[in-house]
Order: sequence, then structure tokens, then C-alpha cells
Amino acid sequence: MPAADDATEAIGRPSTPAAASASTPAGTNLTGSTLTQTITIRPRQPARLRNIELPLLIVACGISAGAMLLVQLGALGEIRSDVLWSGGLVLLLALVLHVVLRVVARDADPFVLPIALTLNGLGIAEIYRIDIPSWSGSNPTHAGERQILWTTAALVVAIIAIIAIKNYRILARYRYIAMFVSIVFLLLPLVPGLGRRGLAARVWIDVGPLSFQPGEIAKITLAIFFAGYLVQARDSLSLMGPKILGMRFPRPRDLGPILIIWGMAMVVLVFEKDLGTSLLYFGLFLVMIYVATGKASWVVLGMVLFVGGAIAAALTQEYVHDRFEAWLNPLSNSVYGAPGGSYQLVTGLFGLANGGLIGTGFGQGSPGTTPLAQSDYIIASLGEELGLAGLIAILGLYILLVSRGFRIGFVGTDDFGRLLGVGLSFIIALQVFVVMGGVTRVIPLTGLTMPFLAAGGSSLLSNWIIVALILRLSDGIRTGPRAVVG
Repeated sequence: MPAADDATEAIGRPSTPAAASASTPAGTNLTGSTLTQTITIRPRQPARLRNIELPLLIVACGISAGAMLLVQLGALGEIRSDVLWSGGLVLLLALVLHVVLRVVARDADPFVLPIALTLNGLGIAEIYRIDIPSWSGSNPTHAGERQILWTTAALVVAIIAIIAIKNYRILARYRYIAMFVSIVFLLLPLVPGLGRRGLAARVWIDVGPLSFQPGEIAKITLAIFFAGYLVQARDSLSLMGPKILGMRFPRPRDLGPILIIWGMAMVVLVFEKDLGTSLLYFGLFLVMIYVATGKASWVVLGMVLFVGGAIAAALTQEYVHDRFEAWLNPLSNSVYGAPGGSYQLVTGLFGLANGGLIGTGFGQGSPGTTPLAQSDYIIASLGEELGLAGLIAILGLYILLVSRGFRIGFVGTDDFGRLLGVGLSFIIALQVFVVMGGVTRVIPLTGLTMPFLAAGGSSLLSNWIIVALILRLSDGIRTGPRAVVG
């Protein structure tokens, strides 16, 4: 903590033993060291953290604008002002969010917003670059422009969330509403006439001309529910139960929560055919219950359940079996040429190899060769044009972003805020690991998208809401009064 953050005013602390005795009610026997309780209140400081954020935000705007300019020069040989104007609106909204933070969340973390904007800007530039070859065809795509529009909408929602949620602790009151919303959003793609058919994974719904992925919002409401529930139930989940091999396992009657969440994950895996979202939901619960209870037995039990379910699905569900087959034997002729085989995985690896150490440069590679290069394989596209050095820089930004969220778990004073901060940060961390692992063939491919980088309005909207919540959490932790026993 900086020295300015540590300036406190003590109220109610006896200055001397005599004063302590004088303030002690008659008949009270004090032996040994006197236990005193104080409340420390942080005085309002100048907007020092916002002054740190502003130059970083200007650098992020410069990186985003520079990436778009390099894409146009590399792929088109000229600069087109139309997309620069629309992209400028995104940067303007980011500055508006900075001003809002100065007013309503002066002590929010200064690194989260610039990092998120940098990642989002790089994603827009690469999606725009992949679009360019289609302009001369009969069916041109405009995913880059749509990404700018979705980013604009997501930033507006983030601003509204920052203003509306003045105290994050109020979210704990609505934990069961959050659970109900999560279940509804989870089942929406299975509703006839609403869920989109014809795709490998049934995770999309169509509402008029718009398509939406309700699972992206469900992961946030699930994090709120898990945090609120575990604060209430952690004592019975951590202190009761038999010990086996040095680990305390839960009682049978305490297994209800993990079995329910496991059942939800299996519904997503079997009926919606989405291995990635299933892993995300269940992994989120395991991490949060481990943080709440400190018992590794929950993680062991959860992993046994999930691995068992995944193996059963691989043996009975064709699409899961195909994912594992493509992962294990990507260069087999039968697997490479089969529908849903390893063609995407192999071409993505070739693209990463073509990028080498420093990449081909923005606009100079051939990222569009890989299927779904704008969404599922955006990291392979960036790896080809920015090289290994660029990917390491991007991963460094993700690590810093996640670490700022995890920091809430170390300095937070209330359990709900700590659990929610860890849960929201883990959502981003797990998505990054699963996508990077799938693209580089460390683990089988899943349907998750790279946060802030990949094309998709649902993902952008949910990730900017996560950013807004992390900013609100970090501000609440720094400005709230603290009870200190000493």
C-alpha cells in the first residue's frame, strides 16, 4: 500500500494503560495484554490514482489508434478516415469513463481500465485487418465495424454500472435472484424457437435481428451468487466432515451445492454441446469454494466429478470425442480432412510458426486462412502478425489485469468482496488459459473466446461489466472504514 493510502485516524484507542483502565467498566478484570478494538477511517485523498490512470489511458489510446493505422498501411497502403472516426468514439468513451471514475470512484484501481482498453483496441485492429480481403468479394464482412459498435455499447453499460452500483456489498442481497437469472440464461438456448440451431454448440439465441450468448452474462451472475452463498455457508463446508488422507472431506448433506453446479455443467456439456462454458462454470465454483473454505478436498472432489463427466461425454457424445481426437492426432490424414477435424488447429499452428519471434507485421500476414480467425482463433491471428514477442506482451497485460483483481482477495476486509473479486478475475484467467491452451495444443479446443480480443458482442459486454465491477470493488476496499483489532 502506498504511504498516502495508509494515513488513518484512530478513534477510541486508549492512549495509555491508565486511560484504558479508566475507560473500563467497573467489575471488569483485565489480565495480560489488553484487547482493544479501533476503527480506522481513511481521510479523503486527492485523486492521486486517477492522475496515475490518465497518462496510462492516453498511452492505451495511442496503442489502439496506432494499431489501426498500421493495419491500414500494411493491408491497404492508405489510411481511411471513416473507421478512425468511429474508433475515436471508443477512445472518447474510455476518457468519459475515466472522468466518471474521478467523480464516483476516485480510489478505483488505476491499471484496469488502460489494460482493458489496450486489449480491446488490439482486437478491433486485428478483426478489421482480417475483414479486408473480403471487401473485394461478393459477400463482404464488416466484423471490425460491428466490433467497434459493440465496444461502444459495452463502454456505455460499464459507465452505467459504475454509477448505479454505489456499494458493491448490496449485490450480496440479491444472490438468489442472481442464481435464478443464471439458471434462466443457462436454459435459454434450449428453448425451441429462441435458441439458434445448426451450430456445433447451442449457446446462441436470436432476438429479432440480434444474436446473443446468454451464458456470457450467466458467468457474472453465477460469480455473484457463489460469493453470496459461500459467505453464509463456508463454516459448515469447511469445518465439518471426516478426514481422509489428511484432508477433511465434506459431509454427504453438504455435497448438495457441488452436485447442483456439477449437474448444471453437465447440462451445458451434453445438451448445449459446449465444453468450454461447462468447464468455466464448474472451475469458477471450485476456485471460489476453495478460497472460501481453504480446503483442497473440495478441489479434489470437484476434479474427480468433472473429469469423470468429461470422459463419459467423450465416450458417448460424438462432438466431444472429435475434439479429443483432433487434439491427440492433429496430423492424421483422416482427422485433418474430417468435418470438425483438426484443420483449424493445424492451420492456426502454422500461422503461429509463420509469425516467428517478431511477427510479419500488422496487415502483412495471412490470418484469414484459419477458420474463425476473428473469434476462436484471434490469438493465432495476432501471433502471426505480432510474433512471439507480441503474444508475450499480450499475456503480460492479461496477467497484470488478473493480478489486480486477485489483489482484492488479499487486501479486502469483507468476505463477499474478496470472493467476488477472486471469482471475476478467475473468469478472465481461465478463459485466457483455455483459449491459449487450445490454440497451442496444450489442451483440447473449446468454445471459449479470448476476453476483449475476440469478435463478439456478448463477450465484450460481459467483460466490460467485469471491469466495472472490479473497479467498484477496488474503490470500495480503499475507501471503506476498517475495523482493526490490536
